[in-house]
Amino acid sequence: MSRPEPIRVFLVDDQDLVRAGFAMLLGATPDLRVVGSVGDGQAALDALRQPEHRADVVLMDIRMPGLDGVETTRRLLAAADPPRVVMLTTFDSDDLLVAALRAGASGYLVKDAGPAELLSAIRAAAAGESPVSPRLVRRLIDSFVLVAPAGSTEDRPTAAPSTLTRLTAREREILAAIGLGLTNAEIAARLHVAESTVKTHIGSVLRKLELRDRVQAVILAQTLEVTDGPLAPG
Repeated sequence: MSRPEPIRVFLVDDQDLVRAGFAMLLGATPDLRVVGSVGDGQAALDALRQPEHRADVVLMDIRMPGLDGVETTRRLLAAADPPRVVMLTTFDSDDLLVAALRAGASGYLVKDAGPAELLSAIRAAAAGESPVSPRLVRRLIDSFVLVAPAGSTEDRPTAAPSTLTRLTAREREILAAIGLGLTNAEIAARLHVAESTVKTHIGSVLRKLELRDRVQAVILAQTLEVTDGPLAPG
């Protein structure tokens, strides 16, 4: 079922050329609409309070002078009816990935992602998913292991390998696909099922394994090494 309105996207990045490039790409895409673009976190908080800048998805640079993307996300999501936030990162910002996870970011995208990956991530976030760039999956897991305080369980999925027996064979396939950073649409295409079926299975996986969200499912899938097999890229 198609959305009656385009997805409203707000851009936050301190590099003018990056924002301009994203705006050109999104502006040429019929189901997306750029509703604002600013270069720092405080300006983003100020603008997003205005009705004309109401957004469904915010593309947020993780590193910015002044108020960085993590703190901006934390403050933004503390407000009523917040947008979904997809964090834009580079491979030199591992130390902030866990902080972004705890701040409540909905997804993580490499800043130099190709157009198709960027558009897919925005649509997935708007649909309530948590897109994670496949190139970032290993970095996200490694960052979490290295940065999370010893003994901390705030964001750590605690399921043991034996708990995977709670899942059906199809649910294990779904978990493996989540661990590869695939969106619902991509999982549906690979498994030749309806996207609504994938959503149902994901809900069941999160419930059975007592996971808070899709990002925890990514971490768990990688930690328990359930991402090998026919769904693995190659």
